Amino acid sequence: MAGSIAAGNRRDYRLTSIDLLRGLVIVIMALDHARDFFITSMTMDPLNDPNASVPLVFSRWISHFCAPVFVFLAGTSAGLMSARKSALDLCKFLLTRGVWLIFVEIFVISTIVTFAPGGIAQLDGKTLAFMQVIWAIGASMVVLAFVQLLGRTVCLTLGAVIVLGHNALDSIWPASQGLMDASPPLWAALHVPMSKAIGPFHFLFLYPLLPWIGVMLLGFAAAVLFERSPSERNRLLLQWGFGITALFVALRLIDGYGEPNHWQAQASGVATLIDFLNTTKYPPSLLFLAMTLGPALILCSFADRMRGFLSGALILYGRVPFAFYVAHFFVLHVLVLGLGALQGHSIRQLMTFPPFFPPGYGLSLAGVYAVWLLVVVLLYPLCRWMARLKANSRAWWLSYL
Repeated sequence: MAGSIAAGNRRDYRLTSIDLLRGLVIVIMALDHARDFFITSMTMDPLNDPNASVPLVFSRWISHFCAPVFVFLAGTSAGLMSARKSALDLCKFLLTRGVWLIFVEIFVISTIVTFAPGGIAQLDGKTLAFMQVIWAIGASMVVLAFVQLLGRTVCLTLGAVIVLGHNALDSIWPASQGLMDASPPLWAALHVPMSKAIGPFHFLFLYPLLPWIGVMLLGFAAAVLFERSPSERNRLLLQWGFGITALFVALRLIDGYGEPNHWQAQASGVATLIDFLNTTKYPPSLLFLAMTLGPALILCSFADRMRGFLSGALILYGRVPFAFYVAHFFVLHVLVLGLGALQGHSIRQLMTFPPFFPPGYGLSLAGVYAVWLLVVVLLYPLCRWMARLKANSRAWWLSYL
């Protein structure tokens, strides 16, 4: 059972609370990606559509917690490693793992997302390199590899400066009209989503890198909280969680600095709440990060007390997030081909980037939830096998999976 894996893990530096939280967000992430693959209007952000149903809006909003938690906990895990690795050894590990993750994003995940390694007609025949959260984690690890040599205080200070201050760049940074805009210079991808054709590849920089570096540096510095006794750790996590959440509410009410997307009262209370919660993810604004990381820390403070099969399954998924992440894209796209064939579409039409799927393809939101649950269940045996392998082996290469 998942619980026995959690209890008998030889990698005893791992914390159950971190794995449970990571498992929860990666399962939620699978829901968002199921929506991307199976609702044909996936390019539309439901939070910006006044005609979107509340369930559709919720299915998108809840996924906002995934990337910040994922990146933050990647930094925290690196910080916990510093107790058993020298700063130089940790530098080497983070550098090589970061480069590995960037490679996987460009050559593995992008291929699985499209099933079109030879190029996509809508991108002038170029091969898609979709720079998402794995790119953000990998590139941030490369930066962290060198900054951590200067100590946790420097990581904390620099991370705080980036997270608190990067929205000051909003008015002076080169503007982008969206993910497909190729007009900004390449370096602008540090703070705006954009597109750029480079050789045989068409890069879509969905995750502007600069803020995510700040999040990972803060996660690395926060490892000091997880090194405390369980009772003190949970008390501090709860305090920080409530404090950050309160900061979000206060700054959002003021509606000044930290969020370029201002809110206003709408025709109904629900619509007003949706507008209030509609913060900017690309790049992640200060208030977006406060809205997501605050509640995540609160949940993490209670994670140690959660029991049962569900929590055990989430811990299992959280112990092997890389395997789950890569595999879930493959399973989703295979299911896309099956549904497309049933709906009368050719396989070739569905071997492309999801926004380019043919008109008439797709499912209702209820169908998306059904696919999501199916994918989570289908991946359980693979994740259980991988978790057992990692629990019972200290092979160096397993740290890269």
